[in-house]
Amino acid sequence: MSAIEQLKLTDPDLAEHLRKSMAEVEARLHVAAAESPDPLVSQTAGYLLGAGGKRWRPLLVLLGAQFGDPERDSVLDAAAVVELVHAASLYHDDVMDEAPLRHGVPSAHTRWNNKIAILAGDHLVARAATLSLGLDEQARRAQAEAFERLVMGQIREVAGPRPGQEPVAHHLEVVRDKSASLIALSVRLGGICAGADAGTVAALGEYGEALGVAFQLSDDLIDIVSGADRAGKAAGTDLRAGVLTLPALLALREGGRLGELLAAGPLQDAELHAEALELLRSSAGLAAAGSEAARYAAEARSAAGRLRDCPAKQVLEALCELVSSRAA
Repeated sequence: MSAIEQLKLTDPDLAEHLRKSMAEVEARLHVAAAESPDPLVSQTAGYLLGAGGKRWRPLLVLLGAQFGDPERDSVLDAAAVVELVHAASLYHDDVMDEAPLRHGVPSAHTRWNNKIAILAGDHLVARAATLSLGLDEQARRAQAEAFERLVMGQIREVAGPRPGQEPVAHHLEVVRDKSASLIALSVRLGGICAGADAGTVAALGEYGEALGVAFQLSDDLIDIVSGADRAGKAAGTDLRAGVLTLPALLALREGGRLGELLAAGPLQDAELHAEALELLRSSAGLAAAGSEAARYAAEARSAAGRLRDCPAKQVLEALCELVSSRAA
């Protein structure tokens, strides 16, 4: 289900505008990915874009643009830019995580190899940079800063907590940079390219930052509480890989049997994995992580409250409720 379908838009004019604009963004993405004299580059760069995805980030650009002039052509280019950067990050993430699937198809490094997948991601970054040349300086600067944060978040995740840094604080830092930065850029970039005033652009950025953290934390919760029918993958994937997300990090403080299992690393043994998952589902850490996700969603709603009243504002507020309910 696409992002637009999940939103269940009630304003017909906004719905029509977003559908039309998203179709034009898709056309730009196709051109950006396929525009290469080398067939292999075109095939690999367009692979994950062609596999689908909900397209939340370009949709957020379009929603942010509703607080200025949404008809500016640069808005569509900005929407394509953020999706190209997001797709590039997926190529790189799948190599680092050794993920076998992405969007229901074999990941690029599985279909080809690690080197090809990494270079395909690099190519998409280059295409995004080329497309962003048509944006103004403020928009280009915002994109560059967000991309730097995205990379730094990945580095911090790989390096682990700094000496003396608390693991929960480190995890939230990674989430803000690796996940929330691109969400914040998307909605903020829409406002910038549409010529929204500085106060509106600031509110959009704060909204996107908080929403991005809430969205990632809800994903962490879904991995624990939901089965494959809701999450699209088997429950406890992070535990199996030895990845300690916020619920696990908070539960680790409780010690006991769950603490022993979580501290042991990747839980490949089926019985140990099932035991850890059952204990985690009833832990105080899971409840605390849920409260933290709700807190960030409330921060996003508060930032949205500073925007002028219009159908797009109602959609942004509804998104906060959608994120809060994902793992409920």
